[in-house]
Amino acid sequence: MRIAMISMHTSPLQQPGSGDAGGMNVYVLATARELARRGVEVDVFTRATRPSQGHVVDVEPGLRVINVVAGPYEGLSKEELPTQLAAFAGGVLQFVRCEQIRYNLIHSHYWLSGQVGWLLRDLWHVPLVHTAHTLAAVKNSHRTPTDTQESDARRICEQQLVDNADVLVVNTPEETNDLVRHYDAEPEKVAVIAPGADVELFTPGQQRNTEQARRNLGIPMHTKVVAFVGRLQEFKGPQVLLRAVAELLRRDPARDMRVIMCGGPSGAQATVEHYTELARSLGICHRVRFLDPRPPEELVAIFQAADVVAVPSYNESFGLVAIEAQACGTPVIAARVGGLPMAVLDGETGLLVHDHEPETWADAIAELLDDDPTRIAMGVAAREHAAHFTWAQAAEKLESVYVEALEFELNVCHDRKPEGA
Repeated sequence: MRIAMISMHTSPLQQPGSGDAGGMNVYVLATARELARRGVEVDVFTRATRPSQGHVVDVEPGLRVINVVAGPYEGLSKEELPTQLAAFAGGVLQFVRCEQIRYNLIHSHYWLSGQVGWLLRDLWHVPLVHTAHTLAAVKNSHRTPTDTQESDARRICEQQLVDNADVLVVNTPEETNDLVRHYDAEPEKVAVIAPGADVELFTPGQQRNTEQARRNLGIPMHTKVVAFVGRLQEFKGPQVLLRAVAELLRRDPARDMRVIMCGGPSGAQATVEHYTELARSLGICHRVRFLDPRPPEELVAIFQAADVVAVPSYNESFGLVAIEAQACGTPVIAARVGGLPMAVLDGETGLLVHDHEPETWADAIAELLDDDPTRIAMGVAAREHAAHFTWAQAAEKLESVYVEALEFELNVCHDRKPEGA
C-alpha cells in the first residue's frame, strides 16, 4: 500500500511548539512512522519554507517528506496560504509524474490540505481520508474575546470536505458530535481513532531523573513546579495559568513554587514578550521561566521536573501534551473541553476545570500541590492510563480504515462496470 499524506501548512519535521507547529505535526510524523514500520509506504507532502530543506527527505525506510515549492519560502502567513493551493497541488502532480508513482489512497490533514486532497482524489481516482484536527465552527464557539474569528471561507471549505471525503478520521467521539452538529456529517463516514504517545520515550524515569532535570533548570527539589507546554497563544491559555499563579501567590505570598512555560509564539499578534510582560505586571516574573520549544527527547525532562502540568486550552481535539505528561507519571490539570476529558481522567489522573477563571484554576492547582499523597497516586494512575494510548495502536487502526476505504472503492468501481464487462 502506498499512501500520499498531505500536510500543506506545516511540516511534520518542524519543531512542535513553534509557529504553527503543534500536536498535528506530532500526529502526522508519529502515525506515518508507525505505518511505514507496518509495511505501508508513506510520502508526506508539505510546503517548502526554506531552500536548505531539500526536495525529498528520507526520514526512515518507507517514509519520505516531500517539500513542495508553492509561494515564497518565508513571509507567507497561514491566512495567505489559500492563494497557493493551486501551486501546491501542481507541485504534487509534477512530483508524481516525474517519479511515476501511483498512490492507493490520500490522507489529508487540516482543511488546506483537504482542499488539495479533494482535487487529487478526483484526478487519481483513489479514496480520500481526511482529518480536520481543528474545525472553524468549534474554534469560533470556544474562542477567547481577543481571538480573531475563523473565516466563513474556511467554514465553507470544511463543509465541502465533510461532504466529499470518503472517510473522516477524528480523535474522539466528541469530535464526531461536532461534525454532525456543525457540519451535518454522516456518522457512518466517521472513524474514531485516538492518538497516542511515545510511551518508551515519555517515562517517569528514576528519582535521579527528576533531580537531574530540576538541577539543569536551576529549580530546587523542594520547590513545587507547574509546567505549561505548547504554543504561546491565547487559545492555548497560557494567560490563564499565569493569572491563576498570581492568584495563588496573592493568597499565600510565601508559597514556594515555580512555573515553566515551554513553547514559542504562534500567530501574528503573539510574542514571548507579551507573556513575559503579563507575568511582570502580575508581579510573578521572578517565579516564571520561559523556555524555547524543544524536541521530545528534551521535553521529557520538563515533564519529569514538574509536579503538575497545566493544559488550560479553550479547546483541544485531544490534547497530546496531556497524554505525554501522564506517560511521564505527572498529573495534569486541564480544561474540561474537547477531547481533554478523554485524555485526563478527572479525579484519577488529574483534574478537569470547568472554566478559565483564575480563581478556579488557582483552587485546582493548590488542591494538587498541597496534597502530596493524592498527587503521587495520580501520577502512578496517569502512567497506567497513558499506556493505553500508543502510536502503534493508532497506526494499526488507521491501516484498517485505509483497507476498508480501498475495498469500498473497489466494490463501487466493480458495480459501475457495464453488464458483461
